[in-house]
Amino acid sequence: MAETWSRRLAERAEARRAEGLWRARPTVGPADGRLDFAGNDYLGLARDPRLAEAQAEGARRFGAGGRASHLVCGHQDIHEALERRLAELTGRPRALLFSTGYMANLGVLQALCDRHTPVFQDRLNHASLIDGARLADAPSRRFHHRDLDDLERLLARAPKDAPALVVSDGVFSMDGDVADVAGLSATARRHDAWLMIDDAHGLGVLGEAGDGCVGRAHGVDDVPVLVGTLGKALGSAGAFVAGDEALIEHLVQFARPYVYTTAQPPGVAAATLAALDVLSTEPERRALLFERIARFRREAATLGLTLDASTTPIQPLRLGDSERTLRWAARLGDAGLRVGAIRAPTVPRGEARLRITLSAAHDDDALDALLDGLAACQREEAA
Repeated sequence: MAETWSRRLAERAEARRAEGLWRARPTVGPADGRLDFAGNDYLGLARDPRLAEAQAEGARRFGAGGRASHLVCGHQDIHEALERRLAELTGRPRALLFSTGYMANLGVLQALCDRHTPVFQDRLNHASLIDGARLADAPSRRFHHRDLDDLERLLARAPKDAPALVVSDGVFSMDGDVADVAGLSATARRHDAWLMIDDAHGLGVLGEAGDGCVGRAHGVDDVPVLVGTLGKALGSAGAFVAGDEALIEHLVQFARPYVYTTAQPPGVAAATLAALDVLSTEPERRALLFERIARFRREAATLGLTLDASTTPIQPLRLGDSERTLRWAARLGDAGLRVGAIRAPTVPRGEARLRITLSAAHDDDALDALLDGLAACQREEAA
């Protein structure tokens, strides 16, 4: 049996390498020296010394770890304070902390759905949303990306004897485009379905106050289930679900990834509270981020680079071929630039791309270096 398993693992590894899809983890240290255009630190808060000090002070006051699940003795005052702040930010009655965004999505879908609950997902939804429906054993259909007519058609054909759930990313993590939240909400309402939005990449960036593409603009009646993450624009770690009292209490009782997981380290909660303070008092960070996005898109166009139509920090440059994408990423790496090389199965085959992400922490010199690096890739390829 041991030989059977070894052979199986070796065969799968060989197949992935042969397809040019083998993944390797880069080891990054504080002295790495590369300019980061691959991460999701959109506001430049992950290395902000105020967050680091808040996390250290939180650990000194409350301890390094959560000690137990929230339902045993892990839910501390600082977690309660953070949940209240997140509910306030998003205009919801309550919020509930999860350890990661992946666990939040698994928890919501597992707690709300079963094999009698039809789930309708955008074709480009994050893997955690797809996996959540699978975990719930829910019948799942995927509508064409941002295609409300296709969603309408699927909902019209759905059985009417069970509640349905429509699920979409807010900002799509590999394309950078934004869901039509108002259109999704109206379509779901016509068919008496609930709408769930995972606003992982919109929270802290979009909205009048950084409340995301949902937030206060679309209330709990429009979007009953809102998921947000804390490890992207807010620079810390973890996630939350925001909604009304009944939803949050249901998740406390039935979301297994919440019930059976040790609570978030209190220092992380303290760092997130500090990030929320920065978000509310320094709106210029978001303004600067959008200036960086506009400048990059404008100057990339002068180089003849065709970017997706994204107005968010996620700026995909589709190169199509996996080997070409890896070549460009390696060339940029040699120039001191870290850019994500995204290939199947994360994106469909033939749609490999550089996933370039911009941050308020990038100055003009950093953008110059990125644009120069991309121009050098073009010249090398043309030679």
